[in-house]
Amino acid sequence: MKKLFIITLFLMSFSSGVFANADLPGLTQFINKMEQKHGFDADELTQLFAKVKVKDSILKAISRPAEKSKPWYDYRKIFIQEKRIKGGITFWQQHVEVLQRAEQQYGVPAEIIIAILGVETRYGGNVGSYRVVDALSTLAFRYPPRSKFFRSELENFLLLTREENMSILDPVGSYAGAMGLGQFMPSSYRAYAVDFDGDEKRDIWTNPDDAIGSIANYIKLHGWIVGESIAHRTELSSEVPTAFVEKGYKPTLSREQLAAAGVSLKNVPYADDKIALISLTQEKGEEYWLVRQNFYSITRYNHSRMYAMTVKQLAELIRQRYEQTLND
Repeated sequence: MKKLFIITLFLMSFSSGVFANADLPGLTQFINKMEQKHGFDADELTQLFAKVKVKDSILKAISRPAEKSKPWYDYRKIFIQEKRIKGGITFWQQHVEVLQRAEQQYGVPAEIIIAILGVETRYGGNVGSYRVVDALSTLAFRYPPRSKFFRSELENFLLLTREENMSILDPVGSYAGAMGLGQFMPSSYRAYAVDFDGDEKRDIWTNPDDAIGSIANYIKLHGWIVGESIAHRTELSSEVPTAFVEKGYKPTLSREQLAAAGVSLKNVPYADDKIALISLTQEKGEEYWLVRQNFYSITRYNHSRMYAMTVKQLAELIRQRYEQTLND
């Protein structure tokens, strides 16, 4: 009887994932899913995940992202800097033909592509230092609030490495598992990365051409409208329409609704599209912006109004300075 009890405990321990990696609860079930759904070898994955390291620094970082912990006036200072503007001009000069081709093919302006690269990795200067498999595994199995999302990304990462014939243990990225020059999550890499230089590989890690084309493709497929503006400052002539602001940055409001609520439309080009009203916290109070579909398209890259506004403003500064260099 005692022997049976010991055997039972052993089997229970194995099924709970202890022997796969005691630091990753639920891993055995995940491995079984990868075997049954995608044909991975369970023993090989078990050996692989035995080498995965849980990082407390990842758990700390995801609990305090800048988009949620800083007001706009502090968040903006992180990215709207002289170094990043100059870096964007240099990047444009180095890749002018590829950026022009991306703009022609996808309709996304060169300065938007450059600004995203600038915000994400300083044009490739900082692509992250965490092993992607460590980051995704830590969050998939040790961060309950978003474990479903990160397990899906871990699944996509394993599929990606198989499809692109990549190492699982070697790639590094952000604390959230974002990868390469443009910081694509694995699912985005699989869905939107493109081979933009025709070498039959989608390499957003070290190939700027592929990174440029992939970002342009991503933004286009998330609703970018060629030639349409992004965002415009506005003034309020009555009380703040709180209900409108609380709707978020997805354009759902008509011009008639906004005008009736005392929101000025004088800076917005006339059209019949929907608009959103957002607020951004400055040191002396709130400022209000009317944002259109192209602003929303940028938020699909990073779901933050502050991120999208930073990309817009950095892009404008880069374009202004780049055009000055052409006239000098």
